[in-house]
Amino acid sequence: MDSLNLILQIILVIGLAPLMSGVITWIKNNLRLRKGPGIFQPYFNLAKYFAKNEVVSKHASWIFRAAPYIVLASTVTAACLLPAFFRLSLTQYVGDFIAVIFLLSLGRFFLSLAGLDPASAFGGMGSSREMFISSFVEPVILLAVFGVSLSLGTTNLLAVSGPRAMTISAAIAVIALFIATLAETARLPVDNQETHLELTMVHEAMVLEYSGRSLALLELSAYVKQMIFFTLIANLVFTGLSLSPAFYLIKIFGIAIMVALVELSITKMRLFRVVDLLAFAAILSFLSVVGLVLGI
Repeated sequence: MDSLNLILQIILVIGLAPLMSGVITWIKNNLRLRKGPGIFQPYFNLAKYFAKNEVVSKHASWIFRAAPYIVLASTVTAACLLPAFFRLSLTQYVGDFIAVIFLLSLGRFFLSLAGLDPASAFGGMGSSREMFISSFVEPVILLAVFGVSLSLGTTNLLAVSGPRAMTISAAIAVIALFIATLAETARLPVDNQETHLELTMVHEAMVLEYSGRSLALLELSAYVKQMIFFTLIANLVFTGLSLSPAFYLIKIFGIAIMVALVELSITKMRLFRVVDLLAFAAILSFLSVVGLVLGI
């Protein structure tokens, strides 16, 4: 039964992942009093990319061709470890948060190599910026979840998302994790998904040389990665509540609304100002650990 639930959960997570980006864009356009694309536009984009032929640079090696499949495989595997729609007993043994971070880092590593591989100036710039930002983001994420898991004595995601008291230190950790999520999902103020200005792009610069099916796989991987972080935040905030598809969607839509409101209220930061934002998130993560040790 657990295997069937796991398969169903992965299908639902992958199927709903593009919808979250569509909802965020739809909310932002309506609050700006603009008539933008519908909430299902990401699905249409993926279908369009899958239907197109690929154009590959003559300088590209096997890394460029294999990277989209590795990135998607690592991201989907990380999604398998998260308790989302169901509390799967299988995740009790392998659903470790450190394993999730490792899998996402594996995908980032190959995507950064793929950005460098075609010898594109913008691809190399995007890869260097991605690794620069990730060197600050990953410690923040690890500290934030460590602060919550310290009281439980485990980093198992099934235990972390289980019944527990919502303390002040845990709330601080969630804020730090939310800031890190904005950076990991290429959203304002760290990156801007609505522009293709080469001098400011981070994620888009790495995938600039991709087209067709490979681009579709990378876009789908980005959507699933966003769902992973939304799910993690939801499990940390809504503790001890039974999981169900309906309640899960309510939590995820609530986080999507928060992301849309944050993106509307701030502008993109300069690259070196992002360090200040992530340093603030790191301080919050550290304070959550200290607060947990003090019993706050």
